[in-house]
Amino acid sequence: MELNKIRQDAIQKLQNVTTERELAEIKTLLFGKTGELTGLMRKLKELPADEKPAAGKMINDLRVELLSLCDEKERTLHINAIEAKLNSDGIDLSIDKPFHTVGAAHPVNQVRKKLVDYFIGNGYVVYDSPEIETDYYNFQALNIPPDHPARDMQDTFFISDGILLRTQTSSGQIRLMEKNKPPIKMICPGRVFRNDDDSTHSPVFHQMEGLVVDKHVTLCDLKGTLEGFAKFIFGDETEIRFRPSYFPFTEPSVEVDVSCFNCHGSGCRVCKNTGWIEILGAGMVNRKVLENCGIDPDEYSGFAFGMGLDRITMITSAINDIKLLWENDVRFLRMFR
Repeated sequence: MELNKIRQDAIQKLQNVTTERELAEIKTLLFGKTGELTGLMRKLKELPADEKPAAGKMINDLRVELLSLCDEKERTLHINAIEAKLNSDGIDLSIDKPFHTVGAAHPVNQVRKKLVDYFIGNGYVVYDSPEIETDYYNFQALNIPPDHPARDMQDTFFISDGILLRTQTSSGQIRLMEKNKPPIKMICPGRVFRNDDDSTHSPVFHQMEGLVVDKHVTLCDLKGTLEGFAKFIFGDETEIRFRPSYFPFTEPSVEVDVSCFNCHGSGCRVCKNTGWIEILGAGMVNRKVLENCGIDPDEYSGFAFGMGLDRITMITSAINDIKLLWENDVRFLRMFR
């Protein structure tokens, strides 16, 4: 009789519950330390031994039933609370209207994707390498030993002895050539780090390295590759020129300029009245670099090139300060939707 009374009272109270607070009070009344069902379980020890199993089962069955009813009531209250909130806010989910402005990829990512798609279409594979690099892969394997003056060209962030933030994605070329023998056609886009900071340089910026190694690769192949790239990114009328330069990992080495896409060579503020814009460095892979990767330089040759994605973005979009690419000013980013 006592169990029936507890059951009827509990069901009646649950029907009248309107808030989660009231539900919590009922659960405490039934199942708490001093709750009604808890008290009945404690009284079991007073019953004769032969009556305890049956009485215990009845109490437990009621406990399971009431817990189930409480859980169901809790779900109902939760749903009602959500609906009340939606109704109070006056939101009509049936209205088909663009409440939010559609975003777009960051301008540097747009340029990166465009170039990656171009080189993949020309048979290149995309290779990723670590941003935290060893001195060996970042310098030594690229023909830049510890005492080499070329290290002064790159103000490096060292983490510990022999461990650094990569200053160039060229380290990925070494890692790929160690594991794969020619023919090789790869690009390695990614972030690099140098202690440099002004309107056209940032301590963090983006590069894309390219590498081709095979039999009978020549400087003419490099020139043809870069002409195709320049026309793709700057327009069909674009011309390129090579200027002699020096990089420890290529020999011969060149700086590559493109004819100004804005004035077509006549001179303007974009090209600083020269008619040409410097865009990247390149050259034929140094024999020493090939040897370091276990590739016979008498059988194979190759070319490499490296470009700054931030610089190309700034040139094509007439951006005069690299910091605009990092500030995430919504007004600036809206221009690239």
